Amino acid sequence: MPETKETEVQGVRIHERLVPVPASISAEARGMLQAAVRHDGTPLNALYPSPAPQDHDGWRQMQEAADVHYAEAVRGLAGEVEAEIETQYIGPATVHIATPHALRHEGCVCIDLHGGALVFGGGEACRQSARMQADRHGMVCFGVDYRMPPDHPYPDALEDCIAVYGHAVEAYGADHVILCGRSAGGNLAMAMILRARDEGLPLPAAVVLLSPEVDLTESGDSFQTNRTIDVVLPNSLMSCNLLYAGDADLTHPYVSPLFGKMTTDMPPMFLQSGTRDLFLSNTVRLHRKLRRAGVPAELHVFEAMPHGGFGGTAPEDLELVQEVTRFITDNLPQRKV
Repeated sequence: MPETKETEVQGVRIHERLVPVPASISAEARGMLQAAVRHDGTPLNALYPSPAPQDHDGWRQMQEAADVHYAEAVRGLAGEVEAEIETQYIGPATVHIATPHALRHEGCVCIDLHGGALVFGGGEACRQSARMQADRHGMVCFGVDYRMPPDHPYPDALEDCIAVYGHAVEAYGADHVILCGRSAGGNLAMAMILRARDEGLPLPAAVVLLSPEVDLTESGDSFQTNRTIDVVLPNSLMSCNLLYAGDADLTHPYVSPLFGKMTTDMPPMFLQSGTRDLFLSNTVRLHRKLRRAGVPAELHVFEAMPHGGFGGTAPEDLELVQEVTRFITDNLPQRKV
C-alpha cells in the first residue's frame, strides 16, 4: 500500500494551558491583570463581541455605551486636573484646547490623538485627556476629537488631524509641535507624518507613539501569540478595522502606516509597548523600519504589560510617564519660563 503523507502543520501547536500572572512585575500591575479576568481565567473584555462592519446601528449603540465608560476611565486616571479647556473648530475638526496653569514650555503645543480602535474615545474622554496631558507636560494641548465611523470612515479622521496640524504649525512653528498618539491615535499620528511629508509640510519636533495601531491587516506575530493573553485587547479588532477603512485598502500607507516608506527626515520618535500587548508586533516592526531608515527612535517594552498599561497608577505606568516627559523635554527648544 502507498504511504499516506501527513499534512504538515505550518506553525507551533500549543495545547490549552494557563498563563499565570508573573511575579516579575509590581503588586499593582499583578492586581490589575488578575482583576481583568473572570474566575475561570477568561478576560472580561473578551465577553463583548463587536458588531459586523455593516451593522452601523449596532456600532452606534456600542459607541454610546463606550463613551460613558471611556469618560469615566479618563476622569479616574486624570484625578484633579487644573488646565483650562475650551472647544474650537479648525476646518472640519473639533479640537479641545487645554492650557495648564503651570506653563513650563511657552510657545509649544502638544497634539493629543486619543485611542479607541478608531471608533471610540471621543467627546468627554478626549476633553479630559487633553487637560491631563496639558497639566502633565506643562504645555498647551490640542485634543483632536476626530470624526469616526460608522458615519465618518477613512479618510475623515486623518483629514481632521491634518487640519489641526497645519493650524498648529502656522501658530507655533513645526519645531514647537509635539505629536502624541495612543493606540488608534498612534495610527493617525504616523499616518499624519507620512501624509505631511508627502505633501511637503514641515514635520514636528518629535512624535510619541504609545502602542500604535499601525497595521490594520493584523499581520504581526503578536496578533497570534498575545491573543487572549492581552486582557485589554484579547481579540482581533478586524471588525473595527474594516469599519474604519470603508472602501480603502487596509494596506494603504495612510490606513496602515507600518506599510509606508520611512525616510531619514522624519522626526525623533518614542515607541512603547508591553510583552503582553496585542500590538507588540506593530511597535517593534515600526521601530526596526524607522531604525533602518536612519530615524532616531526609542523603543520601550514593559514586562507583562497589556495594551494601554496597567491602569495608569502602577509603578510601571508612572515610569512610562516619566520617560515620555523626558523625551518631550529633550526634543523641544530649550526655552522655558
